[in-house]
Amino acid sequence: FSGYAVNLEEAYKRIEWALKDVYKLAIGGTAVGTGINTHPEFSETAVKNIKKFTNIPFVSAENKFAVQGSHDALVAMSGAIKTLACTLLKISNDIRLLSCGPRAGFHELIIPSNEPGSSIMPGKVNPTQCEAMSMVAMQVIGYDNAVSHAGAGGYLEMNVYKPLILHNIVQSVKIISDSCLNFTKYLLEGTKPNKKKIAYFLDQSLMLVTALSPVIGYDKASKLAHYADDNDCTLREANKKLMYLKEEELEKYLLQAVKF
Repeated sequence: FSGYAVNLEEAYKRIEWALKDVYKLAIGGTAVGTGINTHPEFSETAVKNIKKFTNIPFVSAENKFAVQGSHDALVAMSGAIKTLACTLLKISNDIRLLSCGPRAGFHELIIPSNEPGSSIMPGKVNPTQCEAMSMVAMQVIGYDNAVSHAGAGGYLEMNVYKPLILHNIVQSVKIISDSCLNFTKYLLEGTKPNKKKIAYFLDQSLMLVTALSPVIGYDKASKLAHYADDNDCTLREANKKLMYLKEEELEKYLLQAVKF
């Protein structure tokens, strides 16, 4: 979950960074970016007033050809939002996987029961918020794909696809914002770790043997894992038979692995 938090923080930074280029306005470039038939001070004056009216740090683009023939800043903004969507899709899928159960899945997470349950399986808690977030994320990824094509669709000094680009970006912002709020309120705030199930899986795990390799060597660690697997027992029980480490030593190194 600390990894999820960093992923989201980085996504937020990417969006903030992408905003800087979006503040560059093409106003005053007239038809194709030349600025023909405008007052020499029109661009700067107009942008200054827009900035004052909106309280948003807009600036006049230095080169009007660049921002009228292409909408690269908006394409980059859409891409940053798409990256956030990818992160949210990964997180929601992880939580859906870790919460599935209670018997035939991991069930390491206990999620809120927002609905009575499955219409077919009584008592089943459906991960509806994960499913909703997944659909929103996929839609945003689709919006970005259209924005990419629109951004590449300019001819010479004019790109006329801005309505499509703006519609998709605004929709992406709206649905991903709403989904994040709902995901937090109706899922994350009520989700708890299933400590009993986690402790069981941890005790049964054979991957912990990796922490023993530097201590007893790779060959013995491999034999320990294979013995535990072949005899359907834990590493602790296997070590009692093979006697590679004293019990207190084994607990020490296994604890280190868990903390890592």
